[in-house]
Amino acid sequence: MAVKIAVTGFGGRMGRALAEALQLANNAELSAAIVRPGSSLVGADAGEVAGLGRNGIAVVDSLEKAGFDVLIDFTAPQATVDNSAYCAAHGRPIVIGTTGFDAEQKKQVLANTEKVPLCLASNFSTGVNLCFKLLETAARVMGEDADIEIVEAHHRHKVDAPSGTALSMGEVVAETLGRDLEKVAIYGREGQTGARERDTIGFATVRGGDVVGEHSVMFLAEGERVEISHRASSRLSFARGAVRAALWLAGDGSVRAPGHYDMRDVLGLN
Repeated sequence: MAVKIAVTGFGGRMGRALAEALQLANNAELSAAIVRPGSSLVGADAGEVAGLGRNGIAVVDSLEKAGFDVLIDFTAPQATVDNSAYCAAHGRPIVIGTTGFDAEQKKQVLANTEKVPLCLASNFSTGVNLCFKLLETAARVMGEDADIEIVEAHHRHKVDAPSGTALSMGEVVAETLGRDLEKVAIYGREGQTGARERDTIGFATVRGGDVVGEHSVMFLAEGERVEISHRASSRLSFARGAVRAALWLAGDGSVRAPGHYDMRDVLGLN
C-alpha cells in the first residue's frame, strides 16, 4: 500500500512542489493538504491549488483534520515546533525542511525524537547532501592551509539569512576542523575589518529575483582555490528528496525507531 503523506504549508512554493513530487512517486500519495487557519485556500481542491488538476482532496487548516502516516513540514519555526509536538503525541513520523529556528525552538523540536522518528535537514536535495560529504574531505585535506568562504544566493522572498544550507555547510567544515562555528563565523564585512584571520569561516548572502538556491564553499590557499558548488534550478529536487525521506522514515512496513535523522542518513552517507 502507498504511504499516506500529509503536507503542511501547502499554499507555499514548496507545498506545490511536494504535491508534484508525490504525484510522481510510485509508493506514496498525498493524503492531506494543510494551510494556516484563515487561509482563503481552505476547502479548495488540493490538486487544483497545486496546478495538477483535481484530486478530490480538500485543503484543511489543521492537523486534527488530516489523516496521514508521515507529515512533511516546510513552514515557519514556531509552526513546526507545534506540528512536531502533535506528531510526537500521535506517533507519526515527521520530515522537517523548515529553517530559521532559534536555539530554544530547535531544542523543542528535537525533544520529540524520543517518541517518533524525525528527519530534520536544511536541504533535501541529493546533490547538496553529496556536497556535505565532499566538504568533509576538502576540509580535512585543505582546511588548515586555506581561507574558507561560503556564498549563497536565494530568491527575494526568503526570510532567513544565511540560508540553513549555508549554515549546515559551515557546520560540516567547522566540525571536521575541530572549530566552533559560533566562534569562528563571520557574517558579512564592512569598513576597516583588518587582515583576515585564518581560522574564521566567512558567509556572504545574496537575495534577489527568483533564484531557487545556489551555494559555493571556497577553500582559498596560496596559489590555488577549490570550490564545491551546488545550484538548484527547481524546487522539485528538494521535494523529491523530502518524499524519499518520508518513505525512509515509514520503512518497509515497519516505521523507523524514534530518533533524530537527517538526509545523509536517508542516503546512506553517514
